[in-house]
Amino acid sequence: MRVLIADDDATSRKQLGHFISKMGHRILIANDGQECIDIIEREAVDILLLDIKMPKKDGFDVLEHLKGLKIQIPVIMVTASDEIEMAVRCMQLGAYTYITKGKLDSEVLRIAVSGAIKAFNLQQENQRLEKELISKDLFQHIRGKSYTLEQAKELVMQVMKTDLNVLLLGESGTGKELFAQAIHEGSQRKSGAFVPVNCAAISNELADSLLFGHKKGAFTGANSDHAGFFEQADGGTIFLDEIGDMNSEIQAKVLRVLQEKKVRRVGEKTERAVDFRVVSATNRDFSKAIRDNIFREDLYYRLEGFPISIPPLRERSGDLPVVAKYFLEQFCTANNLQAMQFSQNALAGLECYHWPGNVRELKNAVQRAAVTSRSTTIENIAPSLQGTRQPDLAMERLEEPPQPSPASAQPAGAQEAVTMDELEQSAVRRAFSQAQGNASKAADSLGISRATFYRKLKKYGISE
Repeated sequence: MRVLIADDDATSRKQLGHFISKMGHRILIANDGQECIDIIEREAVDILLLDIKMPKKDGFDVLEHLKGLKIQIPVIMVTASDEIEMAVRCMQLGAYTYITKGKLDSEVLRIAVSGAIKAFNLQQENQRLEKELISKDLFQHIRGKSYTLEQAKELVMQVMKTDLNVLLLGESGTGKELFAQAIHEGSQRKSGAFVPVNCAAISNELADSLLFGHKKGAFTGANSDHAGFFEQADGGTIFLDEIGDMNSEIQAKVLRVLQEKKVRRVGEKTERAVDFRVVSATNRDFSKAIRDNIFREDLYYRLEGFPISIPPLRERSGDLPVVAKYFLEQFCTANNLQAMQFSQNALAGLECYHWPGNVRELKNAVQRAAVTSRSTTIENIAPSLQGTRQPDLAMERLEEPPQPSPASAQPAGAQEAVTMDELEQSAVRRAFSQAQGNASKAADSLGISRATFYRKLKKYGISE
């Protein structure tokens, strides 16, 4: 265990270091508050022994800094003062306990360190359980436990509390709208509206009215005032589905709204301020669309604040029985049918098909099988689904959020898809650069721990 001792007094550091060494822990030393912060941002620290009165930044400054960056480390305050008010303030800022140097001995310190570690581990376990419950609620309609699916869910959990725009990349039928709804329901905007928009279905003639609204009498048939999609999403989330198929003329108008966060209804002279979050989705190859001048590069950068790849069903073969059973149960309940089940042969046969239509195709196949089955046990999914499964795409899935660039980003399943390693490396480099080399801020912007971020720096050879 790595214990950081932050104290400007050499005698105190020596005494504390002696006690900590006898416990078998590794010691790190900081001579002042600023050095303490620098070490914590640079290295993994398991517990902090923190003096209050230090030069540059005192102990309170350090606690405030840790709290601001949401860095969770068990902190034991060690100081010469015995004032109750000071102890209370330390506790309010997140310290575990408070020890005065006059009462310090090896046993007192051992008990404090042991207690701090136990309390921290309990806190972490409670947070894990809370996260598990939240995940179960948010993803109740997204079934499966495959590694690739769990990684996509983890990215949603990391980004949902922020206000970053999210771009969902994936083939048709993978359930991108369900992920968009999960992001909304887990966000601070969940009390606002979730407004789904099929961008491919919006024509040039109706775009202004549908997206931005219109005033009564603005054109023939405008019999009342109408709020557009962006205005309907005020305080909530707008989901721009199939954004890659949006007409180029409409793209320019959408870009302006994203930049200005203002809309003007057709027939009105004044603009209305709107506050919304954008989650968009596409199955297109953005790099090719940008090269061919089909999609605006500047709009792409507005949308891809936090890209998440949704895995195709062929990369989730272990989930096939779970998803099929879920759809069968749903269908029987909704249609007041007697409970049905699949035979083992039927379940085994699921993996013998490529499922190019992904989850949507599987759902349709299950429903057809339920209707045509002559018993409550379904022996095969559908006669039409015969064929040899195509080889899986071996795409490595990672722990942290990917970050594509227009030159390389491709939706899942594209023939020349960018690797997840390349996407992740881009995300790490960008976050580190935007944080001006501050690892803690970069890790926080990505929603990952500092330790994980340092592992990523090392993995990709990114110099600090």
